[in-house]
Amino acid sequence: MTNLAPGTPAPDFNLVADTGETVSLAGCRGRKLVLYFYPKAGTSGCTVEAHDFNRLKPDFDAADTLVVGVSPDPDKALAKFRAKEGLTFPLAGDEDHAMLEAYGVWAEKSMYGKKYMGVERTTVLIDAAGTIAQVWPKVKVAGHAEEVLAAAKAL
Repeated sequence: MTNLAPGTPAPDFNLVADTGETVSLAGCRGRKLVLYFYPKAGTSGCTVEAHDFNRLKPDFDAADTLVVGVSPDPDKALAKFRAKEGLTFPLAGDEDHAMLEAYGVWAEKSMYGKKYMGVERTTVLIDAAGTIAQVWPKVKVAGHAEEVLAAAKAL
């Protein structure tokens, strides 16, 4: 597992968002970037988290901060989730897990005694120069988007 630490360069990535546009670290330079990694579109926790970030999108915009949700879901599922939930920020799918692994969020998990690989709910705040500013591992959804917004405003 990759250990992301504040002050280190963010791993490069290049993904196609559900909008069909490419989202990349290089393309976000000059703006702050929130990457929030979530396990699966449409599940209860992921839906609540998406709504929280969406509700605060005008505040993130005012703080010159782009929000991107990343999961291992296929683009079609992400587009359906985004449309159904009325989300106003891009979602990107990493079906081959390359970015998820680079960010250290593709990890072994356990449920009901069975082990499997999945996304560890994590958020990374990247500054305008592409450097990691803050990492929130093992995110608890309640109040999280507000905490990330406060950190983005403080940068």
